[in-house]
Amino acid sequence: MRFATFVNAGGDVRAGWMTQQGIVDMNEASQGELPANMLDFLARQETYLPLAQKLEREGHAQTYSLKEVKLLSPVPNPRSVRDFMAFELHILNAAKRLGQQMVQSWYEIPAFYFTNHQVISGTGTRIAKPPSCQWLDYELEIACVIGKEGKNIRAVDAEEYIFGYSILNDWSARDLQMKESKIGLGPAKGKDFATSIGPYLVTKDELDPYRIGERHNLEMVARVNGTELSRGNFKDIYYTFGQMIERASDGVTLYPGDVIGSGTVGTGCLLELGPDVHRWLLPGDIVQLEITGLGILENIIE
Repeated sequence: MRFATFVNAGGDVRAGWMTQQGIVDMNEASQGELPANMLDFLARQETYLPLAQKLEREGHAQTYSLKEVKLLSPVPNPRSVRDFMAFELHILNAAKRLGQQMVQSWYEIPAFYFTNHQVISGTGTRIAKPPSCQWLDYELEIACVIGKEGKNIRAVDAEEYIFGYSILNDWSARDLQMKESKIGLGPAKGKDFATSIGPYLVTKDELDPYRIGERHNLEMVARVNGTELSRGNFKDIYYTFGQMIERASDGVTLYPGDVIGSGTVGTGCLLELGPDVHRWLLPGDIVQLEITGLGILENIIE
């Protein structure tokens, strides 16, 4: 199933699932048995998901056209967002571009940072360039959303804790990030202003046809103003989501609604590509991220 959060014609924020005709309001379709928001749904998804699947199969629920609603991030208020750096090629490309050496400790542990979970946006949202930023960049990533509470989760058991996947754009103010990285504390204002997730949340079973062992064969493409700039594949990830979840849950409880980002796929940002390929983003630019099975996440810079 593909779940979404949306604003209806009356201005109310609701949650539901996608069909070929549009979107179904889960609370309305279930006559109140299902909640009106995704966090509550995820908190009890082991009970709620079978009911949602039953209603989807029956197909009698009222469907709203996408022209009648505004899509938000499928999980507009995640409990937390941890973003990893799990693609080796991205790290190698970025280090080369910056004249740096690959940090060998990267091969020892999956590394992540916490980003601002209060600035989550969905597809179609206008992204404001921070006033002090001159080097605005996109980052092409996949996110998984936790659907089951757990602590000290082993990588081999992590699959049962994943509810589904979505596209993630980890917007970056590169000039701000460069200054901050020299201090050694990790990203702060360079990542503080926006993260886009969407267009919907795809349950993990939907990606089974693309599975290759612990990875998935998913093409990942980024376009700016219709021109393709980045192309990679999720199967090339160095650390699996199982390994990321094991690291994130080490001594810490993960909760339904927590988001875990994969980090940028190789060539998946302007920093890697360099000015010969494309300038930094400017107001008016349209950025599209497309991933096999997950749809297209589109945003406009303002």
